Amino acid sequence: MPDQEPYEPERAVAGTGMGGTMDLGASEAVTLEKPPGPDGGDPRDKPRSLWSDAWHDLRRNPVFIISALVILFLIVISLWPSLIASGSPLKCDLAKAQEGSQSGHPFGFNGQGCDVYTRTVYGARTSVAVGILATLGVAVLGSVLGGLAGFFGGAWDAILSRITDVFFAIPVVLGGLVLLSVITSSTVWPVIGFIVLLGWPQISRIARGSVITAKQNDYVQAARALGASNSRLLLRHIAPNAVAPVIVVATIALGTYISLEATLSFLGVGLKPPSVSWGIDISAAAPYVRNAPHALLWPSGALAITVLAFIMLGDAVRDALDPKLR
Repeated sequence: MPDQEPYEPERAVAGTGMGGTMDLGASEAVTLEKPPGPDGGDPRDKPRSLWSDAWHDLRRNPVFIISALVILFLIVISLWPSLIASGSPLKCDLAKAQEGSQSGHPFGFNGQGCDVYTRTVYGARTSVAVGILATLGVAVLGSVLGGLAGFFGGAWDAILSRITDVFFAIPVVLGGLVLLSVITSSTVWPVIGFIVLLGWPQISRIARGSVITAKQNDYVQAARALGASNSRLLLRHIAPNAVAPVIVVATIALGTYISLEATLSFLGVGLKPPSVSWGIDISAAAPYVRNAPHALLWPSGALAITVLAFIMLGDAVRDALDPKLR
């Protein structure tokens, strides 16, 4: 009779599920015998909400990380430009007009003898402010009007749809040339107001469609059957589940609004001197592009990087919030 292996309490035998057995160590046996969670499943497999699941994906997306770091840097220098630029963007010396890079002036000077580096840094403040404030205004106005139209429907929906059709028919640049040419203010508010005026229909259409889809879900019908008021249905049940498309479109549109501000300033109807803007600097440097290309290159590059960063951020957020793309 063959010798039997001595019994070892720290060893255990577990079934393989295929009619056989396998030898397990004590630590592995304890792992298999770990009690389930309160819901009967693995406690590590807790269900995540749409937002937590999206954040889980965004943290692992290199596109989101890179674009978020670029945007964070832009926001910091917009709030505190003196951290990396010690001079004044309005201080100019005609004796140094169109000169190239020098010690303490890495980007050289423009046609008026102003430091291109300092003006590029301070120009971020205007562009970021216009982009963020215009996006907030467009998102709030468009979401409220579109959400109410999609929820109540009827005559309100029909009237709003016709109004949005009228605004969609207005060319943005042509509308800016007409409306902003009569305004002499050099602040950012006329430009922000113009962007909100022509930008809300897009968000309104998105919010309307999202609310119409959300209000047809079973949980909304159940809440309505239990006697929930319209305000509770809209704010508690529909809005949290319909806001994701609005956030995605608004994030992508933010970069477009920054580019629109620069375009209007380049054409002379947006921001006006003494305001500091990338569009103003590009417009001023365009006639001297052959003699001083650096004066055009740096503000144009900063504008392109900023717009690209916001568009990349919007694409990453869209991929994270859209379950169909998973």
